[in-house]
Amino acid sequence: MARRIAYRLFPGVAILLVVGTALGQGMQTFKNEQAAQRHCPADTVVWLNTGSANYHLKGDPWYGRTQRGTYACKIEADKDGMRAWTSPK
Repeated sequence: MARRIAYRLFPGVAILLVVGTALGQGMQTFKNEQAAQRHCPADTVVWLNTGSANYHLKGDPWYGRTQRGTYACKIEADKDGMRAWTSPK
């Protein structure tokens, strides 16, 4: 019984560890742009692609459009080691 419970919990715990590492320690993330802007009114809101640890600025083609992502403040994203997306040329 305990083994069965452990096997069911393991994938969820693994996902939380990976996402937590990708998002860093001190960065707050938000489900919508307005909440992020209220948190950091003097900063730029970015769309953080949690799969690649890149962030997109408003106007970028992927801003708010990646499958896995969240809104965050640019300063916090920079402090947590996220990097700005650059367009392939």
